[in-house]
Parts: sequence; structure tokens; C-alpha cells
Amino acid sequence: MSSLVITRIGQIVSGAIEQPLLAGDTVVVRAGRIAAIGHYADLDTRGIDRVIDAAGCQLWPGLIDSHTHPVTGDYTPRQQMVGFIESGLHGGVTRIISAGEVHLPGRPKDAAGTKALAIVGAKASAVFRPSGVKILAGSLILEHGLVEADFAELWREGVRVVGEIGLSGIYRPEDARPMVEWARACGMTVMMHIGGASIPGSSVLGAREALAILPDIASHTNGGPTAAPIADIERIILESEMMIELVQAGNTQRAGAIARMASRYNALHRVIIGTDTPSGTGVIPLGVLRTMAWVASLGEVAPALAVAMASGNTARLYKLDEGVVRVGNAADLLLVDAPIGSEAHDALATLAIGDTPAVAAVIIDGVVRVNVSRNTPGSVRKVRIPWSV
Repeated sequence: MSSLVITRIGQIVSGAIEQPLLAGDTVVVRAGRIAAIGHYADLDTRGIDRVIDAAGCQLWPGLIDSHTHPVTGDYTPRQQMVGFIESGLHGGVTRIISAGEVHLPGRPKDAAGTKALAIVGAKASAVFRPSGVKILAGSLILEHGLVEADFAELWREGVRVVGEIGLSGIYRPEDARPMVEWARACGMTVMMHIGGASIPGSSVLGAREALAILPDIASHTNGGPTAAPIADIERIILESEMMIELVQAGNTQRAGAIARMASRYNALHRVIIGTDTPSGTGVIPLGVLRTMAWVASLGEVAPALAVAMASGNTARLYKLDEGVVRVGNAADLLLVDAPIGSEAHDALATLAIGDTPAVAAVIIDGVVRVNVSRNTPGSVRKVRIPWSV
């Protein structure tokens, strides 16, 4: 089931920002991993009887939503909606990353409770995969009373991320900085809220606080939903090595401005893309694709680099063996095209003019999970998957 050949690909988009386009028209998958990339006549496809005819569609890596707020399973109490993760799969998202399970009704705000919430989230997400979507959750929400030994325990129990600093009572540099050092010493990745307040009890944070706390990620720099001053984002780009996150549930104009700024300062390798949903803005299944279109059309970024911001850049940060079309990586792949009616001629050109590409197929670990998205417009080119209807 997890071995297949994808051929007649129009363009292979790698997801690697240093080499965004690859030569070839075929990808070979064996046992759920990418085994070969190139031209069909040059590759060994023996023993594989499942062949996908891409019909000229582009092949992209599966998209990684760098900023989500799951709570339990595929249900969000914030919007009282079931199935938001599976719906995002139809927008090309093959992995989501939690920025903190902050929307849990009655969320505990003491050290023991916040540890318990993170551990449960990490352990549950390690085995729960709705429609195959991979989840990195159990992101620790910092609270007063946490000590250095807690972070070592959390790491042993599978917690890998500190959720957005600023969503709780820990946001002052003198409180947050020691915890960031404890987390990083264990190997955790640290997020930090940037911009105006998002939910009741959250804080307004900008460059001054970020440069004192030094997280790994400056979250939703274009707003979540309210953007920080553009001068603050410029300082973060110039005075740190933080990843610069752009999200759908933020300021559209500012997303373009920050993308142009990152390009000007040769920092596109630090830009990642998420949705910041579920949130008060809602649930947006096509949110990652739409933000990529903002970056390409308003930010004047080459579309293939926008793909890397929504895949390979995030995979590199979290040390994931996915997000890049590379031999040995997990075969989390998309077949995408221009949507019917767009003036664009292919998926990358679709991003360049600000339209949303059509998702023709989604593959996770070599298994076809979507054969024609129910959420995007139909594709101009028709992928043929003989065993999947």
C-alpha cells in the first residue's frame, strides 16, 4: 500500500529553500519513503504496481501548519467544530504543530496542571492521526511555579515544544528567560506571541520583550490577529536569528510587507507559515495555501520559495524527516495545479497572482489520503489514481 510511483509530474517543487526546484518527472516511493527522484526512464520502479499519473500537475511536499491550537482529538471547543484537522488535509496540510492547547475549557494555570496538559497532549498526538495527518502537540504553556527539573521531566515524557509565551502569566523577560534556557537545554523549541493581545489574559509583546527572552520563533509577526509595529519586526529580523512566522489569522497587508522585508535582508530561510487556527478568527482549511498566496503575490516572493516556507523551513526547525522532497524522507506529498477558471497555468503561477491552487491529491507516508480535494476548486489537469476513487 505504501509503495507507488508518481509519474508525468509537470514540476517537482522540493520545499528546500536552497534548491526549490528539482529536475525530473517521477518520484518513486517504497515503504512510505521517497526512494528515487528523476526521469521515469532512469529510475528503478520494479516491484511496484501502483502508478499515479500526475497528468502534468506539480508535485509539492506536504504542507506543515506551523501554528495551530488543537485541544483534544479533532475537535475545537473554541469554535465547537469537529473535523478541522481532517478538513485542513484537503488544503494540503499533512502535519500541524500546536502553539499551545490554550483553548481547553477550564485550562489549569498552575505548574502541575500545565505540565499534565502538555504531557497528555504530547502522548495523545503521538498516536492520534486523523486521516493520517501528523500532529506535534502538547506544547507547554508556561506558568509560575515551573522549575528546571520540570522541563527535564516534560522532555522525558515526550513534550518537545513550549507554546506561545505571552498566552499566560509568564511574559516578562525576568520570568520567561530562565524557563526558555531550561527548555532549550532539554532540546525544546520555543514559540513567543508577537503583537497585540489575542485572547483575554494574553499580553502585548514586541521586539523589546522578544530580544530579551530570545525564543526560537517570533509567532504570527503579521498579527494574531493584531500586528506589531513593522519597526519591531525589522528589529527581530536584524538583531536575532528567530524564525519569522506569518499566519492566515493575521494582517494581510502586513504579511506582504514582512515577506518583502525578509527578502530584503536575505532572511527568507527564516520565514515559516501557519494559520493560527482554530482561534477567534475561526477555522480556515485552506489557510496555509492562502497565506502562501499572500507571500507570493503581495510579498513578491518567488512562489517556489513560498512553498518552502510552508514545508521545508518548518521541517528544518523541528528536525522532521518530511517537508522536503528528498530521498529518504517520508513520502508526504501533494499533487497540485491551477484551479479551473484561474488565468494561471500551473500551481506556482496560481500563488504568484494570489489565487489558491487546486489540490488534486494528498499522500502521507506513501498512502493516498485525498483523491481530489473537497475544499479547493477542481484542478485543470486530472490526476489518475486507478485504485482510489
